[in-house]
Parts: sequence; structure tokens; C-alpha cells
Amino acid sequence: MLVDSHCHLDFDNFDEDRDETIQRAFENNVKLLVTICTHYSKFNQVLSVAVKDPRIFCSVGIHPHHVEEEVEVTVEDLTQTAENPKVIGIGETGLDFYYQNSSRNAQEKSFLTHIEASRITQLPLIIHSRDADQDMIRILTEETKRGTFPCVLHCFSSGKILAEVAIELGFYLSLSGILTFKNAEELRSIIKNIPLDKLLLETDSPFLAPVPKRGKRNEPSFIIYTAQKGADIKELNLNTFIKTTTDNFFRLFSKAHALEN
Repeated sequence: MLVDSHCHLDFDNFDEDRDETIQRAFENNVKLLVTICTHYSKFNQVLSVAVKDPRIFCSVGIHPHHVEEEVEVTVEDLTQTAENPKVIGIGETGLDFYYQNSSRNAQEKSFLTHIEASRITQLPLIIHSRDADQDMIRILTEETKRGTFPCVLHCFSSGKILAEVAIELGFYLSLSGILTFKNAEELRSIIKNIPLDKLLLETDSPFLAPVPKRGKRNEPSFIIYTAQKGADIKELNLNTFIKTTTDNFFRLFSKAHALEN
């Protein structure tokens, strides 16, 4: 079975066919979905999707784009919300220096808050990182020394050094439709050398539809194309790649595993 470890099913892109989109995923062997929180103020909207089905889970957090839009969230806010049985991760959080919709200082402060919440709850930290490799390496290295926390770098498209540091720290990398893009040769080269037991799959729906669906609204049922590309890169049978990445997901997101059983 496939797991879409990162999608945004609460977004208005799905307002007209949300239930049908979810059902399509289940019918295409995507048996578990994690819909990701980007605004703490909209957590209830995210949760409303997760409660639709026992095979849907969610996270709690603030995307770096929205840090300065939101009322400042405390570690306690995050940890208390994470007590909900549907919440299996903290984030998405991190650094985005490409758009810089929020200041770098504000992003880092929010990121550190999320890290501490992950450290306390031991729920995986879900990281968004774009054009911020050096600062991301610095923060993750420093913060790991202060106390461990589980972590995945979602929609990984960063450089080789960040990938290597993340793996050394025991973290996971999640593969999105970007892996299938024509201009993603460097990413494919990096992923070829990442241990198979450190890889997850995601769609980041409604964004980043994989080839051959590129240009369309992405959805969880399209994850098979990323899985096939990953299997090709690793020179593995598709079913083997799917089983391993699914096992990886449940090892990292152990709260989902406990509830699934």
C-alpha cells in the first residue's frame, strides 16, 4: 500500500470534489493520507478533513510563509493541540528564503518553537526548506545537540550537503513529484545515494503534480508516478520500493502506526 505523507486536502483547490479526491486515492492503493497544517489558526479546518476517515491523519504547525500573519504560537499551544489522536506530526515549519513572505528572524524563531514541540512530543518535525541550506544545517545540527527529535525534510529538493547532514542526524527525506521533472537530474543523483530506509513518498497536493500529470492540480492518487521514478532511480521493483517507503513512514510516524493497528 502507498502512503501520501504530505498533502493539503483542506485547501480550497479541493472544495468542489474533496470527498471524490479522497476516494480516488483509496481506490488507487493510497491507503493512508496525512493532510498538513500550514496555519495554526486554521487547524480546525485541517482536522475536519482528518476526521472524515480513519485512514486520514494531520499535523499542527505554521508554514514559514505565514509566520508573520499568525498570532505567535507557543510550544505549549503546539504540544497541547498535538494531543489530539489525529495529530501525528509537528509542522510544516522551517525556512523559506526564496519568497521570504516572512522575515528570516521570524521564520527562525517559529522554527525553533516547532523543534521544541517535536522534542517534547517526539512527534516528527515536518520541515519545509527552500534556498536556506546553510541556515537549515546550522539549526538542525545545533538543535540536535540540545536533544533529539524525529524529523522529515518534506518535498526534498535541496542540495547534497543538506541531504547528507540530514541522514547523519537520523532524519528522513520525502520525495515529491519534483523527482519526475525533466530538470531534476541533480535531485535524482542525490536520491540515488540516499539509504532506501530513509525515504518517504508524498504528493504535496494540490502542488507539484508529477510527470505525466504536470500542469494539473495534484492529488494523492498521482503518487504512483513518483513511486515509479523512485524505484527506477534505486533500480528496484516498484512493489519493493512502495513497501519499503511505507514501512519507513510507519517507523517515523509511529503514532499513526499505533492507531492503524
